[in-house]
Amino acid sequence: MKINLKALVISLAIPLGVGGLSALLTMENMKIFGELDKPPLSPPALLFPIVWTLLYALMGIALYRVYMKGGSTATRAYLLFGAQLFFNFLWSIIFFNLEWYGIAFVWLLVLLALIIATAIEFYRVDRAAGIMMIPYIVWVVFAGYLNLGIAVLN
Repeated sequence: MKINLKALVISLAIPLGVGGLSALLTMENMKIFGELDKPPLSPPALLFPIVWTLLYALMGIALYRVYMKGGSTATRAYLLFGAQLFFNFLWSIIFFNLEWYGIAFVWLLVLLALIIATAIEFYRVDRAAGIMMIPYIVWVVFAGYLNLGIAVLN
């Protein structure tokens, strides 16, 4: 597959930009996270931006692959990708800014369903793109564990 640099940059910029904006909007409230009671296996706060950056990059590469293989025939994949990215963006605000931990957990369950649907649709267009979504699914399941633990403990 010949690399379309413009499409690759745009595909990477979409999730990385949304993630960056989310981090910017929640930055002040992330300090609260350090003060919360957390469940066992909670990683250090430093790990979160590293993992999320890698996941957003993988999402972008997967989106690029779908664009290159599916083009305009991948409309459902694009819609699901946009929906999960929107839910991902708002989860941070619900959790960090509003501190609605229980609602954030329910929101995260919807997000997880959207990510799985996106991964399936990506897989139908490009097998590697679907597989690239698996780390994101695993991380969001782990985030769900953390979110539920925080909701219960706080």
